[in-house]
Order: sequence, then structure tokens, then C-alpha cells
Amino acid sequence: MTTLQQNDPVSEYNTSLWNNGTQTGKDQARKQKRRLNYYSNILVIKDPANPENEGEVRIFRYGKKIFDKINDVMNPEFEDESPVNPFDFWEGANFKIKVRMVEGYVNYDKSEFDPIAPLAGSDEELQSVWEKQYLLNDFLAADKFKSYGELKAKLNRVLGIGIDDAEDTSTP
Repeated sequence: MTTLQQNDPVSEYNTSLWNNGTQTGKDQARKQKRRLNYYSNILVIKDPANPENEGEVRIFRYGKKIFDKINDVMNPEFEDESPVNPFDFWEGANFKIKVRMVEGYVNYDKSEFDPIAPLAGSDEELQSVWEKQYLLNDFLAADKFKSYGELKAKLNRVLGIGIDDAEDTSTP
């Protein structure tokens, strides 16, 4: 719901846990906090694990770490660095995903951008990639999200709160 700039019962519950003054409440809120996901159209250049994906346009879902890498190249911190829009078909940059395990967790720190280069060798190839892109606005369509009431009812079920004990489940 927060994606749609609306109230979200889980976020409200986590806020109450965080503000209850206990370390247990804060720990629980951290465990169930909102996980940011971002989506981009990508052209798979090389995929040794799944070579059938090479040359295909796919939707790539990624988290904050990769988003930060994209944001850093688009909005450089230092004056001597030029901004790059990696999504530009003519002056963009391929992103090489390098996955490592660090202390038992997946880590993308070694992922990096190639130098600026056109996405493809000809206008026809660029047109083909353009036409294969997915509509990302579909991820933001209101009908893809449960209502506040549905989410509140599910949260109450998960927490074991009876319907008589629950607060009003209508949208505030």
C-alpha cells in the first residue's frame, strides 16, 4: 500500500512495535520491515547459467543494493565524474551482475557497469529491443494490490487477533 502512497496495516503495526520502547519490539519490526523492490527492463547479454536467456528482454527485479549502484552512476558524488543513464540505448552502460556469498548472504558488491556504449549495433536491433520491453506501470496498478481492509484482516489472522478484538478494517 505504501507503494501507492496509502496507509498500510503492516507498516502501522511495525511502527507501534518500534515505538513500544522495547528492544524485542524493535527487533521484530526489523525482521518484518518493508522490502524495497525495483523493476527494470533488461536485455540479457550473457548468462552462462541460462544461455537461452541471452538476447532476450526480461523484467529484472532487484533490491536496494543494485538500485544504489544504478543511482550512483546516474548521480555521481564527485565533480570529476559524469552522470550516465545506464538505460540509454545509445549512451548507456551494460551492468555486469557479480554474485558472491558473504557470511552466508548473497552479495552484489562486485557488480559493476561497463564503459558507455550503444546497446546494439544497428537501429533495427535497437528497435527490436524497444518493442520487446514490458510495461512497468503494470506493477503500480491499484488492482494489483489488496485493499487496506483485506491486508488488515490477514494481519489480524496471522497475529491471532479475533475479529471482535480487531480494530476497524476499513480504509482510514
